[in-house]
Amino acid sequence: MLSDIEIAQSANIKHIKEIAAAININNDDLEYYGKHKAKLPLSLINPDKIAKSHLVLVTAITPTPAGEGKTTTTVGLTDGLNYIGKKAIAVLREPSLGPVFGMKGGAAGGGYAQVIPMEDINLHFTGDFSAIEKANNLLAAIIDNNLQDKKRSLNLDPRTILWKRVIDMNDRALRNIVVGLGGTAHGIPRQDGFNITPASEIMAILCMATGLEDLKKRLANIFIGYTISGQPIFARDLNAVGAMAILLKDAIKPNLVQTLEGNPAILHGGPFASIAQGTNSIIATRTGLSLADYVITEAGFGADLGAEKFFNIKCASSGLKPEAVVLVVTIRALRHHGGAKKDQYSTPSTQKVADGLPNLAKHIENMQAFGLNPLVAINHFPGDSPEEINLVQDLCANYNTQAIVAKGFADGGKGMAELATALVQKIEENQGDFKPLYDYSLSIEEKINTIATKIYGADGVEYSVKAKNQLKNIKDLGFDNFPVCMAKTPKSLSDDDTKLARPSNFIVKVREFEFASGAGFIIPILGEIMRMPGLPSIPAAENMDIDANGKITGLS
Repeated sequence: MLSDIEIAQSANIKHIKEIAAAININNDDLEYYGKHKAKLPLSLINPDKIAKSHLVLVTAITPTPAGEGKTTTTVGLTDGLNYIGKKAIAVLREPSLGPVFGMKGGAAGGGYAQVIPMEDINLHFTGDFSAIEKANNLLAAIIDNNLQDKKRSLNLDPRTILWKRVIDMNDRALRNIVVGLGGTAHGIPRQDGFNITPASEIMAILCMATGLEDLKKRLANIFIGYTISGQPIFARDLNAVGAMAILLKDAIKPNLVQTLEGNPAILHGGPFASIAQGTNSIIATRTGLSLADYVITEAGFGADLGAEKFFNIKCASSGLKPEAVVLVVTIRALRHHGGAKKDQYSTPSTQKVADGLPNLAKHIENMQAFGLNPLVAINHFPGDSPEEINLVQDLCANYNTQAIVAKGFADGGKGMAELATALVQKIEENQGDFKPLYDYSLSIEEKINTIATKIYGADGVEYSVKAKNQLKNIKDLGFDNFPVCMAKTPKSLSDDDTKLARPSNFIVKVREFEFASGAGFIIPILGEIMRMPGLPSIPAAENMDIDANGKITGLS
């Protein structure tokens, strides 16, 4: 079979104006970035149409390091719905260059369920990440400039400054650095560091904002640190908001592209789910709901991370109401949770699948806790045995849900027609009754305990001394009513990545807290979560090239 990039490069890609015309967008509303991608104005958002459209989330069980195909399923299901005559659009996040050049690869789907132009999407795209990076680093520069300028100084205590610079690359050497060296003309020496761009609060803000004015309000509310006398300082105090908003004036607009089968897809924003909300922007989702009858979107990592945050943060704060969930499972992931080593992932084993099924069961229960009984999509691999598939379908039957083999990777929309038909039936029967898991008025501790016990299956929560002190500061700042955005390993339902399947008899340990006052959530950190990843020993970048004709190879 052809590689992902070979499939994408051989596609008959349409001019983006043809894709726009199919969803009734006028040419004058398109801001072209070449022939195959365009930005959309926020004026396309139509509240009346949104109320009549159907929002569907694609999530997954706890994944293997390679991922289980949420984006492939999202794109394939969108093609499948259009294949059976429905008007559907995929709404996805944009890829980060870190994973593209690191280990995981891009985020454009795979096989015959991809969004294109694949190379552009995975490499710079329309410059949104660059704009976010520049806005973030402008604020960092203004902070250091204020430390330097004695006449206009806010008397910031350098030891309390939380704002870091960002770059969209995996670069562990930048995690902890010292800036301002070289003498008084070059700044005030202090410890600093870089995060990866998807971990920037600017990224989270862009994806939570409902428009340009809301974006500016959120930028203004970014917490910087304290003065020497203990007074909190925000971005608004540094007069940074207007310039930051200018840098984001185009990035706030969602991007229109297409699937391999010529169906519309919107890509916008890209926060990671292990450290942020892990979903595309509210603006992009509302735009999709304004243009199609069905919007298929995804949330990062397993349902314990991306889906929980999609429901409790994105939907609860914006009023979006999903009507259905598709839970992606792979037989290889079940083998993994059943004890298979990496070199055994492709080896059939009904015993290992049976031992891994409790992970799937817990994720089904979790989705039902939100009032949504999921459809289970078995993302098909050639080595999946009928006996292993039957085990999955039998388990799902016990939970009164369907498990359908999804063959979008190999067969595109046609291979997703059965899943698409089942989804339409579920929505038409009005089977969903979405409700968030907690009320924002609960204490921060109660919200954390609810997620830890009901979603992860923990017996309780413990806080380090550092976390307790930070929690007091958060409450003193008046952020009690924020939702919580848990930062934990994506490799386990627990906070210990060695605990596979469905862990039990464990306590979640909150090591420390961060908060995103502009985005509007508290971030409890469980274990060692990195905001700046490192490259693997053999980065994917080493296998990439471009020839004299501009043809790229090695990108996935």
